[in-house]
Amino acid sequence: MTRISVKVDGTAYEDEVEPRLLLVHYLRDRLGLTGTPIGCDTSSCGACTVELDGTSVKSCSVLTVQADGCEVTTVQGLARRGEWTPLQRAFHEQHALQCGYCTPGMIMAARDLLRENPDPDADEVREALEGNMCRCTGYQNIVRAVLAAATSEEVTA
Repeated sequence: MTRISVKVDGTAYEDEVEPRLLLVHYLRDRLGLTGTPIGCDTSSCGACTVELDGTSVKSCSVLTVQADGCEVTTVQGLARRGEWTPLQRAFHEQHALQCGYCTPGMIMAARDLLRENPDPDADEVREALEGNMCRCTGYQNIVRAVLAAATSEEVTA
């Protein structure tokens, strides 16, 4: 067992974990943060994308011990006082989901893009999200949602 200290969605945790425990399993099984889905366990789909110290990562490819001393943000940590962020609202308003399984990862990857490029065009959105798969929507509404959110103030707040 390895002792870790990590901040997840603003809350500090000290835990003993197996060195081989994946971050996605720590978030879901230990902390009960089931908003981060397990999609493929091979880092192919991006459904489990979270932020690790402000950069999007696929949590099925990160060991929990690698998050020691870091800050993790999940999709569940985005809303403030029950209010969705502009990006979350845009996904809802633009109907950028169907089954919703990929949505947490898409939102987290889109936040990363909008932090780096607050005014992307459609091709830049598609390129930034190419590591995240959606099996239902055809991506058009997802791209529209990211572009709509880009015009909003406080996109990544």
